[in-house]
Amino acid sequence: MRIAMLAPIARRTSPVPCGPRERMVALLVEGLVAAGIDVTVIELVGASGFDHERDVRAGDSLRGKSRDPKVLECLRMSELFEKADDFDLIHNHHDFVALSYSGLVRTPVVTTIHGLCSQTSLSVYKKYDGRAYYVSVSDADRSPELSYVATVHHGIDVKAFPFNKIGGDYLLFSGQIQARHGAGEAVGIAKHAGKKIVIAGAITDRDYFEREIEPAVDGDQVQFLGTVPPERRISLLGSALAVLHPVGCEDPFGLSVLEANACGTPVIAFPHGSVPEIITDGVNGFLARDLLEAAEAVGRISAISRIDCRRLVEKRFSRDRMVEDYLQVYARVLEETKREDHRPWGYYEVLADRPDHKVKRIVVHPGKRLSLQRHTHRAEHWTIISGSPVVTCNDDEIALTPGDSIDIPLGAKHRIFNPGFEPVVFIEVQTGDSFAESDIQRFEDDFGRVLDKS
Repeated sequence: MRIAMLAPIARRTSPVPCGPRERMVALLVEGLVAAGIDVTVIELVGASGFDHERDVRAGDSLRGKSRDPKVLECLRMSELFEKADDFDLIHNHHDFVALSYSGLVRTPVVTTIHGLCSQTSLSVYKKYDGRAYYVSVSDADRSPELSYVATVHHGIDVKAFPFNKIGGDYLLFSGQIQARHGAGEAVGIAKHAGKKIVIAGAITDRDYFEREIEPAVDGDQVQFLGTVPPERRISLLGSALAVLHPVGCEDPFGLSVLEANACGTPVIAFPHGSVPEIITDGVNGFLARDLLEAAEAVGRISAISRIDCRRLVEKRFSRDRMVEDYLQVYARVLEETKREDHRPWGYYEVLADRPDHKVKRIVVHPGKRLSLQRHTHRAEHWTIISGSPVVTCNDDEIALTPGDSIDIPLGAKHRIFNPGFEPVVFIEVQTGDSFAESDIQRFEDDFGRVLDKS
């Protein structure tokens, strides 16, 4: 299976992800590669200095020179869809823009909707509903006006979050400092509970910070750390008594809840958006309807088993679980959009089909080879367009380059192998009295298709 992973183009996905969506895509790519899937990532690392463009394995990326996100978006998107036939499936994480190309290609497009940002964007998703395959990141974030192939909750690399079986004596708020994320409510919960609170996160609304947070910061009961490095943040998560997540919005998916639980730390949250899908009340945290209920829950936090928090994440929200869910989505979509012209080794296009001849343009993926086979009703003539294949014809192995041709006589055992890193493209002209698949006798095959070895 060859997957094109369209990451958020204007933000870094690898080697160091710079946001929640980018972290999720990076983990998905790593997991797919570990499962043996051939993945090409399309993204931008604007200041990296990298400049290469090739089909890749193991989560490498297609990167570009342009520093203008809109220009890059246009170039990357068009390059991807111009090469759509090189892939079995395109997995889109770049919102609705890619959908405008999806109707121009035969390759199926799976789109993970990381939150519907506006009614205008919904209108685009509605236009392509039924042609694209939508995945929601939570049941709460589904629109009744769209159809979905699945809900796939995000997963995390649980091993990246050391388990702390003891915890500490402070409450923690970790997130952007703005009204909808509830930093002010977190301070209120801590004060009502009589507990110290540490606030760590970027200020994304300066007026809100100066009005609601800064006056409460005293360096003792209320400490503000601002943005902290990832290692420091993980340490804070594990050493907290509890993490407060009093979001006031319909959050599509709360990764910070999973990360806290992975460290063993329970979470107290308002039940908005996806929160009830992540927190099981009394198991890995508490759901509170308001500030006073949340403060009361702080007093009961010792009833939550920290090891149960960790185990729940390992079972329901691991990277491997997320990867397996997406593999099931891919299998379903590929079954529904099965294409006879796509094979495990590559794909072909029929250029002419007449009673006395048939012409194909055939593409062989890097490292792949066709079966060792022969025909009893047709001969073939191959002309290499690009790439450097090795052709077996009876007892001979012939290395070819672009412009070379070779005849495959009727009855000859033959195969073509692509040992390089670029696709091999060749034109096959068949002549004879039958061009049916039944005129293929396979002797060796890498994909288990040998039925008759006689």
